Amino acid sequence: MSGALDWLRRWGISIWSLVGGVFTLFVLRRGLPNVALIVGYLLLLWLLVAVLVQVRGTLEASEHRAHRLVLTATEYSIQTLYHGVLLFLLPAYWAATTLTSPNVVYLLLLVGLTLLATIDPWYRAIVHPRPWFGYVFFLVSMFGALNLALPLVGLPPFLSLLIAAWLSVVLLTPAVCRARGWRWIHGLTVTWLVGLVVAGAVGLRPIFIAPAPLFLASTDLDWTVGTVDSLQPVPRAIRAADLQQRGLVARTAIYAPAGLRQPVQHVWRQEGRIINVVRLTPVQGGRREGFRTFSRKTSFPASPAGRWVVDVMTESGQLIGRMRFRVVE
Repeated sequence: MSGALDWLRRWGISIWSLVGGVFTLFVLRRGLPNVALIVGYLLLLWLLVAVLVQVRGTLEASEHRAHRLVLTATEYSIQTLYHGVLLFLLPAYWAATTLTSPNVVYLLLLVGLTLLATIDPWYRAIVHPRPWFGYVFFLVSMFGALNLALPLVGLPPFLSLLIAAWLSVVLLTPAVCRARGWRWIHGLTVTWLVGLVVAGAVGLRPIFIAPAPLFLASTDLDWTVGTVDSLQPVPRAIRAADLQQRGLVARTAIYAPAGLRQPVQHVWRQEGRIINVVRLTPVQGGRREGFRTFSRKTSFPASPAGRWVVDVMTESGQLIGRMRFRVVE
């Protein structure tokens, strides 16, 4: 019996957190997080991290039991806030991520950190002895939340991406000043400049970050030239003769939050090589079923056989989603 109680004491909170997270992700109706809630979480998280950075050394060196309890409670509160922020982010980034593209890397990072924040023994063993790992949690959580929240108030996803990358670094100023013994003005100057470098790096390779909260609500591939057979869906393996004769229409419905206007394009690729880039009508946010747009292609290479994709991208190069088909001789 004592063994069971010890096991429950060690793993009970972790199991409850994991069950709650799974319930949140897969049972509750999917929807975008509330902006005010995200901002409230971020402000509280930043304040707790800033306070902990300043008093950690004193509390750890203290022999008073009350001081140790304060340190433990603060660390657990920060862990709980990380867990809550990451759970808010996962559904939006899951919807926005294309699993066969580079932007899956950030989603996997979110999943890994969420699991680590959920399972207390792992978090205590990995994060507590390594304060720098806590800053990884901080940067990823802040960046992901700002990148998601700013488009919800009308900022374009690419501008939101740059601001989120810069601001998440600047918000580390208290930790940098404490670790290096710098004055605030010195630390703020350094983080301001490093933030610009990070934002520039992210801006050069935006393909690695999904443009949440944008996502593909639906996709459809149809024949351009209608016949009796066009009532049947286009097969995954399309005969080259049919393709040349009838052409294709790629239809996509893109979800975007109300107030957002985002230029998008369809990029047609054969075996990874760009064949056409079609600029589409800018997406107007606010439609639950998504903003519908399409591109038509009637001219194909002389040898169209191979694997084709139609990438749905923002004008700045972030991948919203992807359609696939194959052409055979």
